[in-house]
Amino acid sequence: MPELPEVETVRRGLVPVLEGRRIAQAHVNRPDLRWPFPDRMADRLTGQTVTALRRRSKYILADLSSGETLIIHLGMSGRMLISGAQLGQFHHDHPAPEKHDHVVLDIDGGARVTFNDARRFGAMDLAPTPLVEAHRLIASIGPEPLGNAFNEDYLIAALKGRMTPIKAALLDQRIVAGLGNIYVCEALHRARINPRHKAGRIAPARLRALVPVIRDVLSEAIEAGGSSLRDYRQADGELGYFQHTFRAYGREGAPCPTPDCGGTIGRIVQSGRSTFYCTQCQT
Repeated sequence: MPELPEVETVRRGLVPVLEGRRIAQAHVNRPDLRWPFPDRMADRLTGQTVTALRRRSKYILADLSSGETLIIHLGMSGRMLISGAQLGQFHHDHPAPEKHDHVVLDIDGGARVTFNDARRFGAMDLAPTPLVEAHRLIASIGPEPLGNAFNEDYLIAALKGRMTPIKAALLDQRIVAGLGNIYVCEALHRARINPRHKAGRIAPARLRALVPVIRDVLSEAIEAGGSSLRDYRQADGELGYFQHTFRAYGREGAPCPTPDCGGTIGRIVQSGRSTFYCTQCQT
């Protein structure tokens, strides 16, 4: 599932095509994805201008001139594909319709944004813009890890007394928004924290050091266009490249890249997910 860097990369790719532009015609080709689409979604989108394109955790939020916000979640395999627009040096013509093109937005000027989702775990909904933070999908999400509210004092307080492993705690969207399996593994490796340690028993000094590490990992991943594993593509169809710099994730049996460590990357399963970490320097 795309994590924060992938979703942010998609949002940035959509901004020049959608923000400030009018949706000339919306086409909704099925009644649902993970959940049913809102009533009359195509009619409610058609004719509206996208006034702002934001991100909250793993959700893209398109504010509309109607006073509603389109909430988009990519799910496991969802892709927002742009065609009929100039992207950098290249012009992407409209491709032939595909089986899993579930929502198509034709934009004034000829651009098109297509939501393609083979597994149909994605989702879209509409909510009044002033109330979007209270929407059931968003209301309980914690602070953004790249925002000011996520800081050293907050993380120490949020983890105080928690006996869940630090890996599970950081994946809890109520504690911090948008972190997923890949970037938690990478951040814990850089911070040399064992993913099995109880969150509430990690020394405050180590948690303070973890906050900037999380920020660095996410920022580097966004700069690289995210990580392309299986289905993920950027909005222009290109792959992300951060997977080429993974230090721990997916590297079971490989030497640890930490200087002078000499350990190897191991793998365990936590809450049904693979955790990759150095068996020597992550203590």
